[in-house]
Amino acid sequence: MLNYLAADAARIRAELPEDSSVPDGADDLFLIYAVLLRAKGVDVQAEDVHDAWSAWMLGVDPDHESIVPFADLDEETRAEDGPFLFAIRRASTHR
Repeated sequence: MLNYLAADAARIRAELPEDSSVPDGADDLFLIYAVLLRAKGVDVQAEDVHDAWSAWMLGVDPDHESIVPFADLDEETRAEDGPFLFAIRRASTHR
């Protein structure tokens, strides 16, 4: 049986567009996204998604070049958070 955060994480995964690229070993990342879903719901912003990814990435690759504030990213890199933002917002409407 899934706990409530794991259930929310699964709901977020299910809402991702089909062509989304999910990093390997991202189960913990989706749990952080589940916290965002519960804390902010449809009000979650791209900056929030990037901050969650950055926190997760610190444990995966602490020297990753994209662990910077969202405003410091180029447009192409910012766009990578879009599918996850969409999925979190969609999942928040189906709780």
